[in-house]
Amino acid sequence: MEKFIGKAEVLMEALPYIQRFYGKTFVIKYGGSAMADEELKASFAQDMVLLKYVGINPVVVHGGGPQINEVLQKMGTPTQFVRGMRVTDQETMDIVEMVLAGKINKEIVSLINRHGGMAVGLSGKDGGLIQARKMSVTVASNGEPPEIIDIGLVGEIVGINPMVINTLDENKFIPVIAPVGAGEQGETYNINADLVAGQLAEALGAEKLILLTDVDGVKDKKGGLLSTLKINQARKLIQEGVVAEGMIPKVECCIEALKGGVGKTHIIDGRV
Repeated sequence: MEKFIGKAEVLMEALPYIQRFYGKTFVIKYGGSAMADEELKASFAQDMVLLKYVGINPVVVHGGGPQINEVLQKMGTPTQFVRGMRVTDQETMDIVEMVLAGKINKEIVSLINRHGGMAVGLSGKDGGLIQARKMSVTVASNGEPPEIIDIGLVGEIVGINPMVINTLDENKFIPVIAPVGAGEQGETYNINADLVAGQLAEALGAEKLILLTDVDGVKDKKGGLLSTLKINQARKLIQEGVVAEGMIPKVECCIEALKGGVGKTHIIDGRV
């Protein structure tokens, strides 16, 4: 009886939140330790099912960096990153797509379904969901002129077709999306999952964009955790190098999502 009373109390506390966000869309970037720890995986799946059950539409975009690194290492393929982006030749792209769309995506779908949900797995190539083109990265250091770096089959998004996601939402499914996109000539591009989540949130008119990470969140120069951050403050932290490496695309995608009309963005420690 105490167990049921406890659940009832939790639901009563959450009721204003549920009423406020009923019918809204939350885009969740799922990655890091939350994808590796069995207890965290089960908790994540339960949360997605609960959100759907109370009338909120979760859309999951997943990463898979550690899993990709593991497969590349086993195959003896070197890994290099530029500004948080994986340098991706054709061989690497084949492995990335295999791991993301073929393995991880279906594992997440199965996990959510085992916990009572109805998840459907997609990549950005399905239904014309994500149209992409080749990305170039410009790097400047030590006062040298900017240099354009070719990072291979890494894509930037040029278009999102939300129709397939809207159709799944309306029919009570939970979309689970691998961050792979297609170019005009059918070429396959590896796209940073944070950026996919951010632009998808824009295209869907999402109420929230939530990025799960393996760190506490964004920190200031002294290492203190920042609970809130304005766009101009975030840009300054990037310029000063306080926000660096893999945190750069996370913060940048939050900035762009807010500018694109997303209600709020959150960078959250997925380990808790």
